[in-house]
Amino acid sequence: MLKLDAILLFMFRQVKERLKKEVAAMKNQFPGFRPGLVVLQVSLDLSLIILARIINLVVIADPTDFLKVLRRIVAVNENPAVHGLIVQLPLDSINPINTEKVTNAVAPEKDVDGLTSINAGKLSRGDLGDCFIPCTPNGCMELISQTGVSVMGKNAVVIGRSKIVGAPMHDLLLWNHATVTTCHSKTLDLAEQVGRADILVVGAGRAEMVKGEWVKEGAVVIDCGINHIPDSSKASGKRVVGDVQYPSAIERAGYITPVPGGVGPMTVAMLMKNTVESAKRFLQTYTPGKWSIEYTKKKPQEPQPSDAEISCSCQSKPIGELAREVDLFSEEVEPYGRSRAKIRLDALKRMEKQPDGKYVVVTGITSTPLGEGKHTTALGLAQALGAHLNINTFACVQEPSPGSFFGARGIAVGGGYSQIIPLEEFAFGMISHVYILQALFDLLVPLRKGQRSVSPAQLNRLKKLGIEKSDPLTGTEIRCFVQLDIDPDIATDSGSLENEIMAILSLSSSEEEMQQRLAKIVVATNKSGDPVTTEDLNVSGPLAMLLKDALKPVLMQTVEGTPVFLHTSPLADIAQGSPSVLADKLALKMVGSKGFVVTVSGHGADIGLEKFFNIKCRYSGLRPDVVVIVATVRTLKMHGGAPPVQAGLPLPKEYSHENLKQLERGCCHLKRQVENAQAFGLPVIVAVNKFSCDTDTELELVCGQARQAGAFDAVQCTNWSEGGAGALALAEAVQRAAKLPGQFRFLYDTQIPAADKLRTVAQKMYGAKDIALSPKSIEKLVLYTKQGFENLPVCIAKTHLSLSNDPMLKGVPTNFMLPITDIKANVGAGFLCCLTESVSFILLYL
Repeated sequence: MLKLDAILLFMFRQVKERLKKEVAAMKNQFPGFRPGLVVLQVSLDLSLIILARIINLVVIADPTDFLKVLRRIVAVNENPAVHGLIVQLPLDSINPINTEKVTNAVAPEKDVDGLTSINAGKLSRGDLGDCFIPCTPNGCMELISQTGVSVMGKNAVVIGRSKIVGAPMHDLLLWNHATVTTCHSKTLDLAEQVGRADILVVGAGRAEMVKGEWVKEGAVVIDCGINHIPDSSKASGKRVVGDVQYPSAIERAGYITPVPGGVGPMTVAMLMKNTVESAKRFLQTYTPGKWSIEYTKKKPQEPQPSDAEISCSCQSKPIGELAREVDLFSEEVEPYGRSRAKIRLDALKRMEKQPDGKYVVVTGITSTPLGEGKHTTALGLAQALGAHLNINTFACVQEPSPGSFFGARGIAVGGGYSQIIPLEEFAFGMISHVYILQALFDLLVPLRKGQRSVSPAQLNRLKKLGIEKSDPLTGTEIRCFVQLDIDPDIATDSGSLENEIMAILSLSSSEEEMQQRLAKIVVATNKSGDPVTTEDLNVSGPLAMLLKDALKPVLMQTVEGTPVFLHTSPLADIAQGSPSVLADKLALKMVGSKGFVVTVSGHGADIGLEKFFNIKCRYSGLRPDVVVIVATVRTLKMHGGAPPVQAGLPLPKEYSHENLKQLERGCCHLKRQVENAQAFGLPVIVAVNKFSCDTDTELELVCGQARQAGAFDAVQCTNWSEGGAGALALAEAVQRAAKLPGQFRFLYDTQIPAADKLRTVAQKMYGAKDIALSPKSIEKLVLYTKQGFENLPVCIAKTHLSLSNDPMLKGVPTNFMLPITDIKANVGAGFLCCLTESVSFILLYL
């Protein structure tokens, strides 16, 4: 008889050394990579600690209930850094847990214990190369092979029928060509069956049930049992024995495993082997930093259908599927229907150590009232980078504001074959302004057992408003009920709380920062000249609780399947007018170091881009790599002297006829906006959005003028009619520009006086001669200086239809004074909102 102690030790060391070499080879190919194993168990198994030296071992202890266990398993299944997950059985919990459901929740490709029904089924039908084999049976087969005894043709007896040892052991021996008999505690002729076994594997869980005299002479005996029996000679009062009566069996067996110290080490070795094998399979399809995403390249139709028809013809993939493709975990995604989902901020925390991608901001020239396709171009660029160049790419845009639906311009979600789908989602429930009002209504009039709890005072208010019902209310009725609509002319230093809250949502990087900003909102000034804040009124906490969900970016997709974040809608005149900091930050982490995030700033480079840099980037800490300015021939003709375009009316005939002199005159405006963007030290690309009435000569003239103005490049774009394919030249130019070293700089230092900050923006961005502060503005600056707000950045609210404050002045106005009529401190948002003569708070807040 030969005990297998020496063989066990040799084999364990051999497996360990082989796996070390395989892991080293993985690390050479993929620096920083390590096979990862997670153990889900109630109590720590110290025998597994040895694994941590070779593979990345994480132990999740103390699962308290079934749902909690399932959630943790799903999280591990989706984690690309984990390649093996084992569930230690039996599960010990305060509440009953269905073991079968728990084991089958493990992804088969990570089931290194081989216990899922899928792996067990493959094993039972002989697909040994396409499944994970349970570790103990696999270790037993390795031990048998090391004895030199061939399994083929031998009589093998397996005692025990558990899913962990007995059943898979039977299948392994069978598919290795042994004649296999499975026995158990109810087998009547057990001794006779054992006596015929050339190979005996015992895993019944009964102490010394197999007697030594039953064992066939020279048989290979593998004892998988672990049992405790009384023994007064031991300090613990008991000792460990196997399922085989070892002292007598050792006299007859050719080979036998001892207990303890027999099969256990080989089980651990096979667990290591399976985990490394799982990691190798993962690496076969793994490309570092690349999403496994499927895009849909839509074939354009002629004549081109309407935006709504295009949207309806596109089948968006389920939002959960898109989330998985861009490496979000299920627990980080909160679906709202089939096509959109909110993303929990836990995702950003998980990715905080990952490198950022390239950051591209899309802006425009001073446009006509019709808009010039800034969002369409941004989405087309994202589609070109993603669906056509196969680069991880995210687009970040604002949610449509209520006014977008009823004005002449688009709803800020693109158009044609470069739009976000489905289009109907934007009309129902996507607007954060509406969300805030609905959430406030739910807080004031809560649902209790399906019914609104309306107080007598609230019923009186409804009657005063002419509303004769309490539930359900329309959106307009909810707005009337929730908002007091105080007259700004009567209230002292009042503004739009709603718009400042939106700006706060957009600029906050976390729930904590949002709460701090909300607490700083100034609602009044006391008689001593000190600010009265929401924190003083003890309402900042409830406000933060109310807005917690609104802080989560919304995930959707474009026509071609490019992921998009829609989040917040701060106005571009009295606020920064761009997507949220959180949306941009999360997207930059998700795309990885080689990916791109395309975000949008409101209005033209003189207004939206200036605020994007001086306000948003100052607070976010993000630094863009490239600026894209969208221009059109029709807008440049307007700046060259063509009649103004009016919303809702046909374009004047001058816009459909080639007039190169007029167009060239208008290009002076493009040159000014290029210079505005270059003032921040970044490469500038001009994207000329092509319309059907544009001629090739006109388009070439604009591109040439843009390059002469100092643009890194200028390209034509047809993404409205061709999708991402129409923005490929732009995408390639962006790639080249993003490789240039960054020289980003702010336009001004916030420590200089507020008047100097205003003057700097007016002169360098608008071309003004100087600013003219009204007595009211001077009074406000004195007050805000006393209150400690002078060092905030400035946000100038002026018309977006001209570089000046006069919407009728086109081209490049000069030698004008910029009148500052009023100033409001949006302390929570973090800027001084400064109004010009053409704008008033009353008009802005209507």
